[in-house]
Amino acid sequence: MPENETAGTAVEQEFEYPIKVEDAGPATKRVTIEIPETRIKDELNKQFKDLRQHATVPGFRAGRVPSKLLEKKFSTDVKDQVRRNLISESYQQAIAKNSLEPIGEPEFENPAGIELPESGNLSFTFNVEVQPEINLPDLKGIKVKKPKIQVTDENVEQAMKNLREQQGSLVPVEDRGVEENDYVTGDIVAKVEGAEVARQNDAQIVVRPARVAGVQVENLPTELKGAKAGDTKTFTAKAGEDHPHEPMRNKDVEFSVTIKDIKKLEPVVIDQEFLDSLGFQNEQELRDALREQLVERIDYDVQQAQREQVNKYLMDNVQFELPSKLSGRQADRVVQRRAMDLMSRGMPQEQIGQVINQLRQGAQDEAARELKLFFIVQKIANDQKVEVDEAELNSRIAMLAAQRGRRPEKMKQEMAKDGTLQSLYIQMREQKAIDKILETAEVEEVDVPKPGEEEKK
Repeated sequence: MPENETAGTAVEQEFEYPIKVEDAGPATKRVTIEIPETRIKDELNKQFKDLRQHATVPGFRAGRVPSKLLEKKFSTDVKDQVRRNLISESYQQAIAKNSLEPIGEPEFENPAGIELPESGNLSFTFNVEVQPEINLPDLKGIKVKKPKIQVTDENVEQAMKNLREQQGSLVPVEDRGVEENDYVTGDIVAKVEGAEVARQNDAQIVVRPARVAGVQVENLPTELKGAKAGDTKTFTAKAGEDHPHEPMRNKDVEFSVTIKDIKKLEPVVIDQEFLDSLGFQNEQELRDALREQLVERIDYDVQQAQREQVNKYLMDNVQFELPSKLSGRQADRVVQRRAMDLMSRGMPQEQIGQVINQLRQGAQDEAARELKLFFIVQKIANDQKVEVDEAELNSRIAMLAAQRGRRPEKMKQEMAKDGTLQSLYIQMREQKAIDKILETAEVEEVDVPKPGEEEKK
């Protein structure tokens, strides 16, 4: 109870607005609200009464300003404020009374025409996308295959090799031309049908199958092989139909790369100084730590593989229509979910950016699939009352921070600012919901075929 109210003050009853709700397409409602003339006049009188008590006009004491003068001086502002208040209040009532769950901003019909009339009622209509109605199948006993993966000495050796390269140094190359896996600095010019469409100076290129100016070049090591500083190599590659630069889409692109600098990677030597810097007494301790990390990563990947099977089951067995328009906010949510998944898998930030750009630019079908799955899993999480507590959230942030050599508290602050903290919470909640389904799933362990082998049936 506000401090200026007494115990005997009557509580103002909520005004009931005439509201009409109709279907307007898949997961979309058309809402018409009428604000009666009496409601408008009551609110205007209330606003002017409050204004009269506090307004200060030269020549008059507060609370003594004539009503006619107040209406003449403040009429426009008061009417605009009352209009906004009544529209907001009636909108919230329409949503609450009809149990609507908006997933986007309302689109008003003729918004410029929604003004308080001199007399009579005010009516307005809007469309709003809402949470789709979803009927879930029986989710107990879903058949899931669990890959059997063991960490081998070869896996640990590869992890050691990766670590040595990550901690290695780039040294200049002067006695030979470009070789595979070299790090090259060069100027890139891209042409389509003889016309220049892109240019990048001092581009950093790792000589392996990679993207050049957004175009995948699988034979890049062959094309640049043997080139020395000052040489120009020319080759052609086909841009994809979803390339961000429209003139290059689905076209043969001629690239000219002028080599300016060549470096090679020298992996770090595993000596006692290096081991001390990482906090290990000997190489075996380091190998044991790498093996433990691999086991953790495999456990996560296996769990994720099972989740993906549940996701596929849900997509195949839950049918409903999405809103006709995917709002920008929902598309951003889809993109952030994908980014959080890739981050959890340990993908470097620059690679995440490339994947996310592809999703934004050309994968409308993928975005629709992601959005459909989002609605389904949110429904499951709500039904099962799944939540993620602060300790669970902090633990996941600590894991992500360790992968990137960051301080967890600093990373959490940055994620809160850019919105990814909320995305992480949503992702973890969805994973917990899917894991609950896995608890009752019919799980079959299967061998993972080695490269070149056919999958065992």
